[in-house]
Amino acid sequence: MTELAKKRPEFRNINALTDLPTYRLPAAGIVSILHRISGAIMFLLLPFIIWMFDTSVSSEISFAKFSAAFNIGLGFVPGWFIKLVALAIIWSYLHHIIAGIRHLYMDMCHAVTKEFGKSSAVVTLALSLGLTAVLGAKLFGLY
Repeated sequence: MTELAKKRPEFRNINALTDLPTYRLPAAGIVSILHRISGAIMFLLLPFIIWMFDTSVSSEISFAKFSAAFNIGLGFVPGWFIKLVALAIIWSYLHHIIAGIRHLYMDMCHAVTKEFGKSSAVVTLALSLGLTAVLGAKLFGLY
């Protein structure tokens, strides 16, 4: 065999149990998976979003009940857990919008290079997590 034939890469299937914990996904792949997860979170928590909107705008009494749910809880669910669910919704909306704008920009400008994909994925992650941290601090009363 020639030297070139011996050094060819070996392509194999990825075993989910043994290979996935050690598999390093690039930043663009992480953003792509999180884009899908954020869409699923928004879809699954849609009843909670509708409840929040309905109770916050129906009347002054329902708004007081809405505020109390975030402060002291609702039934057996503590208030901090409701705030965490609201924070998950905030992150999912922010990440989904920022990643969607990234995809639209790449589609419109045909900017599909490895360097731009990596840098825009890092910016997407930083923006979504940074804005979520700022809004989460406001939600939990840090400022």
